[in-house]
Amino acid sequence: MKKIITIIALVFVTASSFAQEKNKKMTMDVDGVCEMCKMRIEKAALGVKGVKYALWDISSHQLSLIMNESKTNAMEVKTALVAVGHDTKELKATEEAYNKVMPCCKYRDDEVVKNHQN
Repeated sequence: MKKIITIIALVFVTASSFAQEKNKKMTMDVDGVCEMCKMRIEKAALGVKGVKYALWDISSHQLSLIMNESKTNAMEVKTALVAVGHDTKELKATEEAYNKVMPCCKYRDDEVVKNHQN
């Protein structure tokens, strides 16, 4: 009987160690320049099933997330971000998606970036 209980306990411990985190915290770089970018980025991230929290910092370009890894992953979030016109380190928005952002949000334009720094 002790052997069965020990085996069951080992199986449970092993299985739980391989389980995905239910509330994984992570950050990623996302290009943008203003409050409108912030709203668009956060909305796109929160629109991904499994993302529970999204906060993008304008000055650092860091998107902080809390997500359920059994429902989504970082690449799904990045795909949603590029779909609304914002680049990440791994994925770049298409020209079509980028051109849909407002003129004040054109983070690839050095002049726009410079204007937001003043």
